Amino acid sequence: MSALRSFPPVLWLLVAAAILRAQTFGNPVIEFDEQYYLLVGERMLDGALPYVDIWDRKPIGLFVLFAAFAWIGQLLGGDGLLASQIGALVAVVVTAELIRRMALRAGADGLAALLAGLGYIIWLNLAQGEGTQASVLYTPLVVGAAFLVQRRAPHLARDGAAAMALVGLAIQIKYTAGLEGLLFGLWLIVLGHRRGWSFSKVLSAAAVWALLVLLPTLLTAAIYGYLGALDAFLFANFQSQFLRVPDELSVMGEDLLGSVAILLLPVALLLATMRREDLRARSFEWQWLAAALAAILIVGAYSPHYFIPLLAPLFVVLAPAFGRWRKVGAAVLALGTMAGQFLLHHYEETKGGRAEAMAMVEAIGEVPGCLYVHDGFPALYRLSQSCLPTPFAFPGSLNMANEANALGVDSRSEVERIFMTRPDAVVTDLPAYNRGNRVTQAIVQRELAQNYVLTLRLKTGSDRYRLVYRRRD
Repeated sequence: MSALRSFPPVLWLLVAAAILRAQTFGNPVIEFDEQYYLLVGERMLDGALPYVDIWDRKPIGLFVLFAAFAWIGQLLGGDGLLASQIGALVAVVVTAELIRRMALRAGADGLAALLAGLGYIIWLNLAQGEGTQASVLYTPLVVGAAFLVQRRAPHLARDGAAAMALVGLAIQIKYTAGLEGLLFGLWLIVLGHRRGWSFSKVLSAAAVWALLVLLPTLLTAAIYGYLGALDAFLFANFQSQFLRVPDELSVMGEDLLGSVAILLLPVALLLATMRREDLRARSFEWQWLAAALAAILIVGAYSPHYFIPLLAPLFVVLAPAFGRWRKVGAAVLALGTMAGQFLLHHYEETKGGRAEAMAMVEAIGEVPGCLYVHDGFPALYRLSQSCLPTPFAFPGSLNMANEANALGVDSRSEVERIFMTRPDAVVTDLPAYNRGNRVTQAIVQRELAQNYVLTLRLKTGSDRYRLVYRRRD
């Protein structure tokens, strides 16, 4: 027993994370977004320039990170898939350990703090965070910044600089991290004022902190300006964000209800055990939770993975509950574990996994004239080693109705152009995406009927089919 107690808590978290995420290792088709991130990272190693040769609206830091994963994978004789999944595992464990330490500093006992870190790991599986989502990868940077602000160390200027540098890096993985960074910056200013700093010292420190937050983004803009691609960078990263049509209220409501259901148990435990003094004693942590929630609400998209940034501050403020109601807290974590493992199995069963993806690759065959994935797994470009028939290789760009006017090109003309290049194979799904672009769907169906033959109709789940077509000639 003494040997178990001497086991470092971070290693307990590592073992737990590895076990809880084990189902996903080696699966190349977990979530669509992360499939595309790895594709972009790999193509960057081949010389592709994001926003020009391969398009998305995520910050460049995310793609640089996946390019690093791809490079490590190639260095070890494989691809970047397992390297990215191990990288995400490390990010999860680092985040959980920081949550544990913040909970300890906020007054939780050792076991309660450990359970808070474990809760974060468990709830990722319920919130579509079992893979390499951007939020999984940038959260340790944000939590690291929060950790530095929370400790209120004597060297506030230095800690503030480090915290804001971390926020700046996080912003270049996902821009919504900026709202949490704004809160941290305001707290640093208040702390400086409370320590008797002069107005000029507070102002100069705030200017340095703000510069550190903006520096990675400014550096990226400067590099794209040097390459003559500043307009492409600015359009993809900023202008296109406002051109995308928001989801209908009914869709938002449905997604929000699902996400709220996922958070119901930890939030109920928090409310049941919360005391008035908790709000006063942990005001920073509660304000951080509010800022994370505000960032989600501003985005206006409420699928579960958008709530991943909420989990870290939630489990920090929830830590005392694991000390006050140990048995109930343990039961909540046990239920979360079982639900998460069930969901991982369910997702692979209904969406497909490695076996289904490789069956599709076999049906796709040789594609010297490129594969075109109109609706389906972006990873198929990687797995089939296909060229890209369009910079808009993420299927949602050309097949979703709300993206039609947000790409900087006419989606109809782009799909017509793709088929003029005579792609060797086309992948789509049945039934068609219910929020799809009907104009581009009609073009695809016309071309498939005239020039392609169905080579694979693969059922995934109870009512979805993955379709592979080969060109007749």
